[in-house]
Amino acid sequence: MTRSVKTMAQIVGIGMAATTLLSACSLKEPVRPASAPIAKEDIKPVAQAEVADAPSLEGKTVGIAAKDIVHDFSRTVYEELQAKIGELGGEVIATQAEAKDDKHVADIENLIAQSPDAIVVILGDAQTLTPALAKVDEAGIDLFTVDFQSEYSKNNVTSDNWNIGTTLARTLAEDIDGQGRILAFNGFPGVTPCRIRYESLKMVLQEYPEIQIIDPELQDKYEGTIEDAKKQVQDQLRRLPEGEIDAVWSCWDMPLIGAAHAVDTSKDADIGLYGVDAEPGALDLIANPESSYRFTVAQPTAQMAAQSAVNVAKYLAGQTSEVPKTSYVDPVFVTKDNVEQVRNELGI
Repeated sequence: MTRSVKTMAQIVGIGMAATTLLSACSLKEPVRPASAPIAKEDIKPVAQAEVADAPSLEGKTVGIAAKDIVHDFSRTVYEELQAKIGELGGEVIATQAEAKDDKHVADIENLIAQSPDAIVVILGDAQTLTPALAKVDEAGIDLFTVDFQSEYSKNNVTSDNWNIGTTLARTLAEDIDGQGRILAFNGFPGVTPCRIRYESLKMVLQEYPEIQIIDPELQDKYEGTIEDAKKQVQDQLRRLPEGEIDAVWSCWDMPLIGAAHAVDTSKDADIGLYGVDAEPGALDLIANPESSYRFTVAQPTAQMAAQSAVNVAKYLAGQTSEVPKTSYVDPVFVTKDNVEQVRNELGI
């Protein structure tokens, strides 16, 4: 059945406010269309002035442990964080774990042995990393994180994943007219942003009882993501009758790039794809009017890295009261209507 793609409304709210918003107003009540023109003040540039005004990191060593640099988000944060710490005069010891959990743990333990003044962890699985992060704390090393919530972290820089998750889910639900069946990739429950976005999907779908997640859910993975996801979706397209799948959801873009390769070459063209991260490959697909990829979320990665560097500098300089437990940056919602504008404004 052919459907017209409806304009979706953004949710303005953070954290626990998402639950209140869902119960307090209609899910279809518009706040501001995601496809509306973006005001320049809505896209916040990297705070260069704030970096320049931050305390010096001269004489300080900062370890960086990234889960991977496989996708654009983590690679940009990893590179920009090193650059900003260097601008502030700090020495950097940088590691990236090639998407391997055991290597991520080993990298952190190796950094502990080198006794840096601080360690910044970029992404990770809570279950596997928590014991290593406890060791960071025991060693008296200040821990900071990016997109990874930990009880041991002095500060976590992240997007408002409740806002991202509920807007993503509402967009999908409205675009398929509040009814149908969807495929959901759900392979990383231990990764905080993915867990929050998936919980947001389940929460929003309680208000759309005629939308069902097809069982079994798809399991995405870090290595060979695109090809693996393409094969999984091709298998579902062969298994299910034509018209049975209305949309595909993922907490990040990489699986959906593979899914788009499967859907866009199939007979079942009326399937929408919805993800997060504004990967260049995903933006290329969204910009293509013939592609099934409809929606993603751009996170200001350079701003996140700059904010983390500033927080590290302030904390090590004793300005601990100026460093919150969590620093939020604002996401930008990307549709076929505004994708070129977002690319121009954010330089992606």
